[in-house]
Amino acid sequence: MHIFNRVKFVTPESVELEFTLAGIGSRTFALLIDYHVLALIIALIFTIWLTVSYQIQTFGKQIFGEQADNWVVAIAFFILFAVYAGYFVFFETLWQGQTPGKRLAKIRVVRDDGRPVGLQQTTLRALLRPFDEISFIGALLIMFNRKEKRLGDFVAGTIVIQTSSIAVSEKQKLTLSESSNLACEKILETTNLSPMLPDDFAVIREYLVRRHIMSKQARAALAIELTQQVQSIIQLNNLPDGISPDTFLEGIYLAYQKTSIG
Repeated sequence: MHIFNRVKFVTPESVELEFTLAGIGSRTFALLIDYHVLALIIALIFTIWLTVSYQIQTFGKQIFGEQADNWVVAIAFFILFAVYAGYFVFFETLWQGQTPGKRLAKIRVVRDDGRPVGLQQTTLRALLRPFDEISFIGALLIMFNRKEKRLGDFVAGTIVIQTSSIAVSEKQKLTLSESSNLACEKILETTNLSPMLPDDFAVIREYLVRRHIMSKQARAALAIELTQQVQSIIQLNNLPDGISPDTFLEGIYLAYQKTSIG
């Protein structure tokens, strides 16, 4: 029996991956961090607003007359909401489902089928966030539905998973070559692994676990294919000197583990 709810995806390579859903505790922790960052941003904007408020009111009275004060307040609220929603849209789109808070909490937003979220999903989640948080509907929905979705997740078709948890059978033993540590060091020195998603890592691990039962030809072909996919994701033109595709995947496995733990 699992304490945390889990969800399964099947990748295009027909590999079944199982992830642990991010519970309300992890999501609350991430949100608290994000609110601290947002508070700093809003404080900066408020300081700028006070500096130019007189000019804004004068300009507003010239355009709106007696209703100028109401319009200025309305514009201020619009700016605050744009910053509030834009913060989550910007980071979750740019960082593939993570905000600064989610990154520290080691959780990530993905689509229901495991694919990375896009602008449409992040925007829908951000627009519905006030309804989830002010009325506590989001917390209740997360606690009482199996996929731990808030209202924004239902509408956007997303879930939130833990990035550091990939379930693998205990019977599957992973054996790495002696050169894997050297490959790992070279990769960490020269590449940025942040664009990689948990399912990218899981596919590599699945290959490393099962490669011993493959024929030499099939193993070599799959290693090259996976290596090319990883190179495309992390924008690496050439492999480190003296590193074969098979060893490169071992190095990626170790490097991703270190960066996830760190």
